[in-house]
Amino acid sequence: MFCFQCEQTAKGKGCEVIGVCGKDETTADLQDLLVYALKGFAEVSLKAREKGITDRDGERFMLAALFSTLTNVNFDPARLAELIKETLERRDELKSKIGEEFTSDAATFTLGSSMDEMIEKAKSVGIKADPSVDEDILSLRETLIYGLKGVAAYGYHASILGKEDDYVFEFVERGLASTLRTDISLEDWVNLVLECGKANLKAMELLDAANTGTYGHPVPTEVPLGHKKGKAILVSGHDLKDLEEILKQSEGKGIYVYTHGEMLPTHGYPELKKYPHFYGHFGTAWQNQQKEFPQFPGPIVMTTNCIQKPIDTYKDNIFTCGVVAWPGVKHIKDHDFTPVIEKALEMPGFDSDEDKGSVMVGFGRNAILGVADKIIEAVKSGAIRHFFLVAGCDGAKPGRNYYTEFVEKVPEDCVVLTLACGKFRFFDKKLGDIGGIPRLLDVGQCNDAYSAIEVALALAKAFDCDVNELPLSLVLSWYEQKAVAILLTLLYLGIKNIKLGPSLPAFLSENVLNLLVEKYNIKPITTPDEDLKEILGD
Repeated sequence: MFCFQCEQTAKGKGCEVIGVCGKDETTADLQDLLVYALKGFAEVSLKAREKGITDRDGERFMLAALFSTLTNVNFDPARLAELIKETLERRDELKSKIGEEFTSDAATFTLGSSMDEMIEKAKSVGIKADPSVDEDILSLRETLIYGLKGVAAYGYHASILGKEDDYVFEFVERGLASTLRTDISLEDWVNLVLECGKANLKAMELLDAANTGTYGHPVPTEVPLGHKKGKAILVSGHDLKDLEEILKQSEGKGIYVYTHGEMLPTHGYPELKKYPHFYGHFGTAWQNQQKEFPQFPGPIVMTTNCIQKPIDTYKDNIFTCGVVAWPGVKHIKDHDFTPVIEKALEMPGFDSDEDKGSVMVGFGRNAILGVADKIIEAVKSGAIRHFFLVAGCDGAKPGRNYYTEFVEKVPEDCVVLTLACGKFRFFDKKLGDIGGIPRLLDVGQCNDAYSAIEVALALAKAFDCDVNELPLSLVLSWYEQKAVAILLTLLYLGIKNIKLGPSLPAFLSENVLNLLVEKYNIKPITTPDEDLKEILGD
């Protein structure tokens, strides 16, 4: 195996024996083969488009299947094998409709039913299967693939709630199919990577419209960090539809529903917070689940990426749904959470109330821009000197305490906006306010990056300046491929001077990294003191 798609990849170069995420060689190989099969399916889909044939159900499947190869999503070889088989079946069915001959191996290869055949094929299509590929082209090709995985994740979430756009589907197909070509110049590869950022912006816009259109715009909401006496269900991941179904199906059964990880911001949505048994938040970020989940006295539902290997103390209590899978873990189909509810009623729940304080969520673009006049006046008067967007993924790798220390050292005349699970390094810090404007504003999930972008664009318009001229600095942490897609969106929008950490992506070659530094002034984080001094000039 060889995989270097996440920030924690072994030795900062690539996982070759077992994934740092926990995936074994078989799982890694099958993920490679699934991506390869999807490239062939995409090539066929593009040709079908030319002939006026649109396979929308197949395109939705493509998003879900690609999403399943993202870090910490699907670790089950049996389910990956089924996805590969279905990809080939859908590819061949579409080929029969368009009556076109294809010559690429990805669009024509066949497999028997045995796992051994799949593994053998997988080893010929992995990341480094062709050593003759130029290092910079390999870097840009893999950057595009990882960006596409992020686009697929956001597009998948939006599609579940009925929001879709043909451009997103078309670009995912075109992007995947392009990685089979050998006639693309370096300049064209760069343009494809930047267009991936454009497609991701559209996917995030769709998801924002899907979430706010279905559940209302988030409003500032105080979320308890303690618990209530009674039966309990814990929901982790990102998916709002799954959470809504759990709330609906558990209503009136004496069960409290709690969030974990990136589900924390869901407490701000009016159509979710209306459920009286939707109570509070338990735990912190994804990488702590093996320490936190054994302490939860009820079932746990993993709705999207972020699952770690379940340990024996809670393996019987955890469920997966959607594209998430782990061998031996019970999987929920068709949003029927009856097994989860039954497990909650069997388990003891919390034996007493506990008050552990609270945090505030719900500062999406509607909430922030609703007080834009106060923000603008505070900036003009000098009450607010600078904004920092300290956001992104959390992880277990040493060096991420940088973000805690950075927020603690941000001067009192500055505001910190945050989103994604990186916030759990500092989400419970009491930073106070500036003229009634909280100094720590939780914009939401990584899925809500669109809100932060819209806030920045709106402020730039209000101040009649470019985004790069705003008193705003981006200090980002990354871990997986949605973060890659968001970074590509920021580059597509021309946003510069991003500080990125804890380490730079292993899949970026030296020349590609130099290009990003030269054109966008992307820099690795150093120390909080040095970075604050550079940004603020103190």
